[in-house]
Amino acid sequence: MTAWIEAIDWVSIGTKALTISLQLLGILIIFFIVRAVGRAFITKAFAKMSEQRNISPGRTKTLEKLSINIFSYVLIFIVITLIVGVFEYDIAPLIAGAGIIGLAIGFGAQGLVSDIVTGFFMLLEKQIDVDEYVTLAGMDGVVEEVGLRTTKLRGFDGTVHYIPNREISSLSNHSRSNMRALVDISIGYDENIDEAMKVMQEACDKVAANEANIIEGPNVLGVQSLGDSDVVIRVLAKTVNMEQWGVERELRKAIKEALDQHNIEIPFPHQVYIQKED
Repeated sequence: MTAWIEAIDWVSIGTKALTISLQLLGILIIFFIVRAVGRAFITKAFAKMSEQRNISPGRTKTLEKLSINIFSYVLIFIVITLIVGVFEYDIAPLIAGAGIIGLAIGFGAQGLVSDIVTGFFMLLEKQIDVDEYVTLAGMDGVVEEVGLRTTKLRGFDGTVHYIPNREISSLSNHSRSNMRALVDISIGYDENIDEAMKVMQEACDKVAANEANIIEGPNVLGVQSLGDSDVVIRVLAKTVNMEQWGVERELRKAIKEALDQHNIEIPFPHQVYIQKED
C-alpha cells in the first residue's frame, strides 16, 4: 500500500490540478466580464436605436430583453464548451450511445422548439411588447419580458407568471388603442329615468372637465337592463390606456354623490326577517 502511494506522481497531479483551477477561474472571470460588457452594449445600442428610429419604448424593451436573453444563452454554451475542453474529456466512448441520447433529446426538445417558434412569431408579428396589458393563457397582467421559452407576465396582485410560449393559444392585447371606462349605475323603479340620466350626465361632464385621462365622453347611454329591483343605466367613456379603472372609480363616486343630492334612490338588497310565533 505504501509503495503504491509513493509511486504516485503527486507533483504532476498537483501541477495539473492547479493548472485546471487557474483555467477555470480565468474562464469564469472572462465570462462575467464579457456578460457585463455585452449587456451594457446591448442596452446602449437599443437606447440609441430608439432615439434614431423613433421606436416605441415598449418595443425597444422587448427586443432589448430578448437580445440579452439570446446573448446569455450563447455565452453560457461557449463557457460550458470551454470548461469541457479544460478537462480534455475523450468523447469517443460516448459516440456509441449518441443515437439513443439524440432520440431522447429530440423528444424532449419538441416543447422547447414549440416555445421558440411561438415566441418568434409573436415578436415578428408585433403581437405584444413589454409594459403592455394583455391576456395570455387565461391570465391578465402586464408583460415584463418576452423570452425564447417563456413570457413573463405580472398580475395585478403582484404575482409573476412564467407562461411557456407554446401554451399561448390565444392572446388579447388591451393596450393598442384607447380603452373604455364602463360604469353601470342602478336606480329604483319609482325614479324618473330621464331626470336621473340628466343628473348623471351633469356629473359626468364635471368629471371630464377635471380628468385629463378622459379622451371622449363620458356619455350616459341609457337603460342597459331591468333588474329584479333596479333599473341599470350605463355610462361609457374613452380613456388613456391603463387609466380606465381610475376613471371608472371617479365616475362612480361623482354619480353617487350627484344622485344623493337630488334624492334619487340607488337601490340595495333588503333582507326581510319573519319571526314565527308559537
